[in-house]
Amino acid sequence: MAAKKKKGGRKYGQSAQRKVEGAMKARKKGTLKSGRSGRKVKSKKQAIAIGLSEARAAGGKVPKKKGAKKRKASKRKGSKRKKSS
Repeated sequence: MAAKKKKGGRKYGQSAQRKVEGAMKARKKGTLKSGRSGRKVKSKKQAIAIGLSEARAAGGKVPKKKGAKKRKASKRKGSKRKKSS
């Protein structure tokens, strides 16, 4: 039995690459700031996340964000306590 081939293609588009590049340059320069707080961004990971977020907003080809995993709300059964006398 032949193994299945993975579908090729790029995950990220050219515009996403440019946005991330720009964010990384701004981080190195010290001008990249985070959204709400407006603090300077120092980490590479955060700079990449900002670049991808901008690319998404601009309609570039970027995979969807991975949301937080939802936990099932476990049903708690009322504990039946025996009365001790």
